[in-house]
Amino acid sequence: MPRDKTIVWRSPKGEVIACVEKNKVLGENLDEIRQTCQDALEDAVLMGCDEQQFRIVLAGLIESLTNPYPPQD
Repeated sequence: MPRDKTIVWRSPKGEVIACVEKNKVLGENLDEIRQTCQDALEDAVLMGCDEQQFRIVLAGLIESLTNPYPPQD
């Protein structure tokens, strides 16, 4: 699936992230995450898991991510 080019990345202060390379890396990361999640969903469904339960677990995984970097002022 093609990358969503409508995402405008912003800094914590609301400034637009305009660097082409940064936007490229962020987009590629999302593409990889999406494909990994799609593959995992397909595996779960093929193995007989409930799709909605898998989606809930996946959302919980995302919610559990932690930022290891202190806020930059």
